[in-house]
Amino acid sequence: MEELDRSRAFAKDVKRIVVKVGTAVVTGKGGRLALGRLGALCEQLAELNSDGFEVILVSSGAVGLGRQRLRYRQLVNSSFADLQKPQHELDGKACAGVGQSSLMAYYETMFDQLDVTAAQLLVNDSSFRDKEFRKQLNETVKSMLDLRVIPIFNENDAISTRRAPYQDSSGIFWDNDSLAALLALELKADLLILLSDVEGLYTGPPSDPNSKLIHTFIKEKHQDEITFGDKSRLGRGGMTAKVKAAVNAAYAGIPVIITSGYAAENIDKVLRGLRVGTLFHQDARLWAPITDSTARDMAVAARESSRKLQALSSEDRKQILYSIADALEANEKTIRAENELDVATAQEAGLEESLVARLVMTPAKISSLAASVRKLADMEDPIGRVLKKTEVADGLVLEKTSSPLGVLLIVFESRPDALVQIASLAIRSGNGLLLKGGKEARRSNAILHKVITDAIPETVGGKLIGLVTSREEIPDLLKLDDVIDLVIPRGSNKLVSQIKNTTKIPVLGHADGICHVYVDKACNVDMAKRIVSDAKLDYPAACNAMETLLVHKDLEQNAVLNELIFALQSNGVTLYGGPKASKILNLPEARSFNHEYCSKACTVEVVEDVYGAVDHIHRHGSAHTDCIVTEDPEVAELFLRQVDSAAVFHNASTRFSDGFRFGLGAEVGISTGRIHARGPVGVEGLLTTRWIMRGKGQVVDGDNGITYTHQDIPIQA
Repeated sequence: MEELDRSRAFAKDVKRIVVKVGTAVVTGKGGRLALGRLGALCEQLAELNSDGFEVILVSSGAVGLGRQRLRYRQLVNSSFADLQKPQHELDGKACAGVGQSSLMAYYETMFDQLDVTAAQLLVNDSSFRDKEFRKQLNETVKSMLDLRVIPIFNENDAISTRRAPYQDSSGIFWDNDSLAALLALELKADLLILLSDVEGLYTGPPSDPNSKLIHTFIKEKHQDEITFGDKSRLGRGGMTAKVKAAVNAAYAGIPVIITSGYAAENIDKVLRGLRVGTLFHQDARLWAPITDSTARDMAVAARESSRKLQALSSEDRKQILYSIADALEANEKTIRAENELDVATAQEAGLEESLVARLVMTPAKISSLAASVRKLADMEDPIGRVLKKTEVADGLVLEKTSSPLGVLLIVFESRPDALVQIASLAIRSGNGLLLKGGKEARRSNAILHKVITDAIPETVGGKLIGLVTSREEIPDLLKLDDVIDLVIPRGSNKLVSQIKNTTKIPVLGHADGICHVYVDKACNVDMAKRIVSDAKLDYPAACNAMETLLVHKDLEQNAVLNELIFALQSNGVTLYGGPKASKILNLPEARSFNHEYCSKACTVEVVEDVYGAVDHIHRHGSAHTDCIVTEDPEVAELFLRQVDSAAVFHNASTRFSDGFRFGLGAEVGISTGRIHARGPVGVEGLLTTRWIMRGKGQVVDGDNGITYTHQDIPIQA
């Protein structure tokens, strides 16, 4: 399901918030007040109050707190003989009366410490039948909110006329969950947050390992699928009551979040649109299909749509890419808003700076993506090109033509710009596509997918590009060797190896990007420093960044080695040495030459000559991209001929190993394999061939009735 639900739910500015805190959150074991949780809650509410939000609190806990206090008093005032007698259940109304004053005393004490004033408002079910009461309620609450007072509501259980206060669910409201929903409607709140002792609504009891958290509740889909567990351990309702209250409020127009009151800062995360808890919204059914598509359904739909795409004229396919480029620019603000949430989440999770940098979608990057899509559109149509034409016999002509592969499954890293590149390449090459991006870019991928598929005409269908949102779907997709034609993983060595070991589908890609720059003794020193610095520093996390610097031994004598080292270290690069370099340069020794840093770090080693460099690359490289810096043409040619990598450069940074920089328009990935495509994979790497024969009634007849000519026919431009 698309993860745009949070931003859509909070499309309007949220100002007035109703927060309901359950008994299980307020109290701990034995019914005692959970002071730590209550204090954290009060701090969150106080901060919202100071930030200009209008906060209304509905708090349970009075009955449980009163019961705990009365039991203690009963124990203190009872004789040993009294304690031997059967103990009667304490009256719930008495517990409510005793507990309510204690609960408010705690709230007032904590809020006082935070320079916030709180007010108690006790209400009964019958009061809401009176129009004058509701009018006065609105006026009183408005006055309090204008004065920055936090109203704290609770049902006045002590004098409630409900026949069975803890069972009766008749009337206008029947517990504090339904009271919170009623108040949210009556007071025209912008958001209702129901705090519970679990993360949100699950498909079954949270204790069941097979239960899954529902991030967005869709009534038509989930109401018959959920199995509720027991009610709250202390309160009267539990999750069943919360869901009922949430549905009522949501379908009346107020977004609702059920989330954990145990987790610090959850209210703040909700307001920032972060993916916590379960969202209830009246438009939820519009955001996702009511029935889940299976992995096979997605793959089959992508294949069917790809055939419709191939049936279009070259001009029509080109126009789709132009429409996508225009849509990217038109939706820049929306894309950036979703992307900023991903970046904030990544920073909050403590991801490395280089990984966070991959996530960022700046206006310049979006503009560049649109330009690359237009460049792809302007390229020669790759589909149906005649690659070879042969006269097999007189009047019998055979053509070898370019053709789409079919359906591609791409599992890629947390770079949302990769989604645009991959999708545009798939469309240009006429392929169906299934995408699974990194969870860190969930929101960015979802909005980009929507923008792109909305630009695809109905004659082809948005199902041409399927977005896989759950990692659990990948194993099912990898079994579909009859529907999916190629898998391209873009990620860690572990991911690539795992995919290769679990599928019969051909896999194209590379596991590691251990790229080398060899600086020969005949180098231009200034050029060498520029290339080495660029190869490491232009984008340290990229797979084509330099991970090992190899230096000819003679460069130690003329101080060139020291100049190269200084160029890197002065720009913040951490250096590790091989056995020779670590002694010469006094560097910590690298644990392995087979390590991809993906950061501002690299390994340095000194080699005897170009042959030593070639041997080192073959033993420790990943056959991705390797470079030599030298002014000796013979040494350069030897290196270019002998290094068996997908891309080999002379006097050029390894960072040029990229589909866009190669002029391919974009790349779907880089392949270090030796079958099909190799190196940066653009449109041509996503094509195969087919044979088309045109005859005049010829038959084989044991090869007796035909004379083979096998003459090449020139291909007309």
